[in-house]
Order: sequence, then structure tokens, then C-alpha cells
Amino acid sequence: MILITGGTGLVGAHLLLHLLMQGRSVRAVFRNEKSISKTEALFKKSAQDDLFQKIDWVKADINDVPALENAFQNISEVYHCAAFVSFTASDFEAMEKINIEGTANMVNLSLAFNIKKFCYVSSIATLDEPNKETGYFDETSDWNSGKNHSDYAITKFGGETEVWRAAQEGLNVLIVNPGVIFGEGFHKQGAGQLISKIDKGFPFFTDGHTGVVYVKDVVRSMTALMDKESFGQRYILVSENIPFERLFKEIAMALHKKAPYLEVKKWMLNLAVPFDWLMTALLPNKKRSLTRDLIKASFSKDFYDTSKIRRELDFEFQTTRNFISKIVSF
Repeated sequence: MILITGGTGLVGAHLLLHLLMQGRSVRAVFRNEKSISKTEALFKKSAQDDLFQKIDWVKADINDVPALENAFQNISEVYHCAAFVSFTASDFEAMEKINIEGTANMVNLSLAFNIKKFCYVSSIATLDEPNKETGYFDETSDWNSGKNHSDYAITKFGGETEVWRAAQEGLNVLIVNPGVIFGEGFHKQGAGQLISKIDKGFPFFTDGHTGVVYVKDVVRSMTALMDKESFGQRYILVSENIPFERLFKEIAMALHKKAPYLEVKKWMLNLAVPFDWLMTALLPNKKRSLTRDLIKASFSKDFYDTSKIRRELDFEFQTTRNFISKIVSF
């Protein structure tokens, strides 16, 4: 049986669907019953209600070791997809608890239960130094402790460190580093929020660009790598290095809405940060919408090389236009 953490999130939910459609037996960890509804909705809208009933749900938190021990019974493979994503400094302790300590718990139990295969979903945020010859980030990119990193990147790198430590102790591991993940069924979180904003007439764009990827390509590549037993390796999962302006236009075109047309300069956003902080302080239920880390990401111009997975799996990613159209139609 296969154990999946983060089964109520975008990647985990699509991974459950993908594995069940392959006829695999799966168990998923959840923290509260309400969170399962998003995964159930994905299965229903995909006309796979019967497959949803086959999921073996186990209530546990990745920082609750006794509960996790129950989840590990009769498990042979683990996909660790659970993570806390935030660009807000006040969330650092929560990210540290989940992304580092939770990952340590997962690999320690995998070692204790003699798990055969372990896949960790990391992020392109941990790729720090581009290849000097190509200028692109690839799987050889090292972490530079002297650079200024986002709190999210720090905690995901901490999670990777725990996974590589477990590899030294005998666990068969592989790591995937996806770009910004787009997918069906989760329009109120992650990249899905961007589609929702543009649907409502969001007018702004920045001069940066990023690496994007379709969630179905992520889960397809993860399972293929696990089946191939590509242990001790990492793989970048990015379908396209795309400017934000063009990404936003692709989304708007699929929605039949007006594309964002106002370019925002970095200095403008930097001036707005104190105001955003003040509004958050005055309104208890308001979350930060503008932080230094988010601004940095909005103007990033990093490029990612995916030749390794394309070569080893003969893998082809879906184009941005193609998967955005599918998501909007869904």
C-alpha cells in the first residue's frame, strides 16, 4: 500500500486520483474531516466517485508521531506532499514545524518501518546557484547559505536536508522540485487564486517571470520516477519558463476576460509594504497580501533546465496554454 501526506491539497489529491486510476492501493493522512471535502469534490467532478471510496483515510498530523505510526502500518511506498507555503515572516515557525520537523518525522518513520521507496515534493525555491555555463538552474544547483532566502525556501531546504540524511541511513529517496503548480479543483489556494483574481478583473502584472507546471505532469512524473527507482536523485519539474505578463494573458484569454494591463514597478510595491502591514495590524482577520519575499518572487528572472527528466523518462510537459485551458474548463 502507498501512503500519501497532503492528500487534501492540490498535489496530494491529484496523486491519489492518478494512483487509484492505475489500480494502486492508497492511504491518505488527514487532519480534519472538513479538509477531505476538496479532494472529494475533485473526484466527483472527475467522475471518479467510486475511486474516492477506495481511499484509506487515516487521521494524523505529521508532527504527531504516535498517530503517524498507525498510518505507516502495511505501507511500502511514501509520497510526502504535505507542506506549509507562505511568504509571510510571521508564519516561519509554522513552516519550520511542518516543512522541516514534519519531514524529519516522515523519514524517521520510513526508516523504522523499512519503507522501500520515498518521494519528497520540494520546490524550485531551494535551487540557489545557476549553472555557470548555461545560466539556468538545474539539478546540480547548490544552496548558498550566504544569500538572502525566503522563509519558505529555508524551510523547504531544511526538509530536503532531512531527506538526504535519511538516504545516508539507507532510505531509498528521490526529490522533485516543481515550479509554480497549476491544477484543477483548488481555485481558492496557491496558483489557483491567481486564476480567480484575473477572472475578477485583476489589472496588474510585473516584469518578472517564473517556472510553471501542470499538476498532472507533476504526479505523472513522480510515479514514473518511483517506478523507475531513480533513487538518490532530484528532478526539476517545470513545463515552461514564462514571463508573468504572458502567463496572465494566457489565463485571461482562457477566461475570455481582459488581460492585466498595468505594469507595476518594484519601487511601487516596496512603498506599499508598510501600508499593507498597517492594514493587517488594524484588521485582525486580514492576512498579509504584500511582503518583501513576495515582491522578490514577482520580479525574479530565474530560468530552469528540465533536460534531465525529459532525457531519462522521455518526458514531455504540457504547454502553459494547454493546461490553463483545461483548468478553466474544469
